[in-house]
Amino acid sequence: MKNELNINADMITWAISRAGHDLHEFLSTSPRINDWVENKSKPTVKQLEKFSHKVHIPFGYLFLQNPPEEKLPIPFFRTGNGNGTMVSLNVYETILLMQRRQEWLKNYFQENEIETLDFVGKFNVNSNSKDIVNDIRKVLDLDENWARRHQTWEKALEFLTEKIEDKGIILTFNSVVENNTSRPITVDECRGFVLVDELSPFMFINAADGKAAQMFTIVHELAHIWTGQSAGFDFRQLQPADEPIELLCDKVAAEFLVPKESFIAEWIELRDIKKIARIFKVSPIVIARRTLDLGMISKVDFFTFYNNYIDQLRIKKETQGSGGDFYATAKKRVSLTFASHVNNAVKTNKLLYRDANKLTGLKGDTYQKFLTKFF
Repeated sequence: MKNELNINADMITWAISRAGHDLHEFLSTSPRINDWVENKSKPTVKQLEKFSHKVHIPFGYLFLQNPPEEKLPIPFFRTGNGNGTMVSLNVYETILLMQRRQEWLKNYFQENEIETLDFVGKFNVNSNSKDIVNDIRKVLDLDENWARRHQTWEKALEFLTEKIEDKGIILTFNSVVENNTSRPITVDECRGFVLVDELSPFMFINAADGKAAQMFTIVHELAHIWTGQSAGFDFRQLQPADEPIELLCDKVAAEFLVPKESFIAEWIELRDIKKIARIFKVSPIVIARRTLDLGMISKVDFFTFYNNYIDQLRIKKETQGSGGDFYATAKKRVSLTFASHVNNAVKTNKLLYRDANKLTGLKGDTYQKFLTKFF
């Protein structure tokens, strides 16, 4: 038949699996595509274009004889499994998106002779965790009890975010691929990742996580910047991977957010995880982790508390439903600091509007309205 294409069946099955689908289930519900695989028929251009959109793959890939090598550009640490080499397509593409933004910003800074950040890579995996904590506090101009002065976890998170971005670190919050709500990034797979660079370090936080739990991920990622190592992580049940760098960054996050001596004093007086969490402005599961680390509760008690708390959060989220202001969400997804650099580059004729649209993921009128709203 006219316009039919000869496609290697292996590329079809690879694309289906790459997109995270169960191959048998996908083909059983898509008889036409199953016929392509079994060589009973061939796709037309329009059919193949539709398929490529469905599995989120560049159209041209499908004409290759063999799948391209897609190497994860950073180590991805998994709880209990160490350093992984495979992640879902949604996480993989999000890492690449952040890398493209970082590369542009790095080049932009180099052209404008912006100085490097002296705290990046200042320590290493053999450094003392308290030394790193003290230096992070010094750079961010925070004392030990900074979070206590904020009424809520949300306010403390906003304050910490501003402090971090003021020092030249780009911090983004998202739970989908760019702005595609049909492509979620689950907390169980990725709580966050960090791309370390002396000019433009980028931090990605999974916005689907609880705000107080996001605080722990943020400080863990700060520790990665201070030790000069990019990484992604899942933090299942708030447990780090059994790797030296992860164990160190975990200690830094715990001490930064819940200083040992202050915590012990509160624990002796209150012995109530949720009340203490409100004092330190962190998630109750972070406090539960601290009590476990310091031998105040058993692992069985910790995992029981953790699982019950997560179940309660899930029920709460289901009853609240979805929705919200797109531009308020976009501000978090893009980072106002990053958007301001893009905007300045456009205004000084160093970047085309179409390229600004690509970098921010905001097209045409949406990009203009975003600028009007925040700049």
